[in-house]
Amino acid sequence: MNTRAAELIRPEILALSAYAVPSSDGFIKLDAMENPYTFPEALKPQLMAHLAAASLNRYPDAGASVLREAIREAMQIPAELDIVLGNGSDEIIQIIAAACAKPGATLLAFEPSFVMFKMIATFCGLRYAGVPLTADFAIDMEATRLAIKKQQPAVVFIAYPNNPTGNLFSRDAIHEIITNSPGLVVIDEAYFAFASRSFLDEIANFPNAVLMRTVSKLGLAGLRLGLLAGHPEWIREFDKVRLPYNINSLTQAGATFALKHYVALLAQATTLRIERTQMLALLRTYPGVTVFASEANFILLRVPDSKKTFDALLSRKILVKHTGTSHPLLANTLRVTIGTPTENAAFLAALRDII
Repeated sequence: MNTRAAELIRPEILALSAYAVPSSDGFIKLDAMENPYTFPEALKPQLMAHLAAASLNRYPDAGASVLREAIREAMQIPAELDIVLGNGSDEIIQIIAAACAKPGATLLAFEPSFVMFKMIATFCGLRYAGVPLTADFAIDMEATRLAIKKQQPAVVFIAYPNNPTGNLFSRDAIHEIITNSPGLVVIDEAYFAFASRSFLDEIANFPNAVLMRTVSKLGLAGLRLGLLAGHPEWIREFDKVRLPYNINSLTQAGATFALKHYVALLAQATTLRIERTQMLALLRTYPGVTVFASEANFILLRVPDSKKTFDALLSRKILVKHTGTSHPLLANTLRVTIGTPTENAAFLAALRDII
């Protein structure tokens, strides 16, 4: 059957591959930066009651006003900033890109970084400019200055910490980028709960910067909730692009309740930070393994043969992310999410046996 899809779909979309999510049934799942811990057992009955009370026969609160206030209180969002919510941070990126997609406009990001920056630029018809990081995954300021001057980007995305490298970029470098950018700069703090620093207390100081977060890494990935905080002038425009009722009733009810117990979620993040420290120390003793410092809930490491190592781990029912072919700077690398102590021990033992 000739559906004419190849004739009607934009050529840049035809050239893409869909975002792939491998099956993980029966695996120790260390590939997706999820929190391995479930919602605290003692709180689950109350959570279920909140979900049961949701009026599923009605559309959800279009502005998610109660949830936005719960986020503001839990994360201490400054009063001068407004908030818009998305169905995960992916939708926030898409909202920003769609709103800024004037003809010929450019989205600039660093590479390697979150793959959806480039993909969503393509979805929205933006030109994409990728600026390679240095060999040690720092921002190359000389290249960045040239790229900003040449491309005049409408929007710049900066992951802080960066995914998949795990590092925090220089704050001075980010300050310079914000100051010298002709357009909007988006600081993506998806992994803020695991990092030693944040830009939340500075965003209000810049008229052309906003800050993005998600609750996914806090153990609420299944709720699909992202947020953007920024000056009301920006948020008002982005809210026009947001689809109606984009945050469903169960997400609103579940996240509102969960954020009232924000301390419990942060306690899990603290546990994972401790596990991360221990894993980093142990991995640095493995011969032939290069380990990169991390401020996120994952670790990037370089091995002699990443594909062989990935396949060997897979045969042992351990699923990690093979990043070794995604960018030249990531040659022979794997990204490993921090799991429970039992999961981490299984991975470490398997890797020692494989290397």
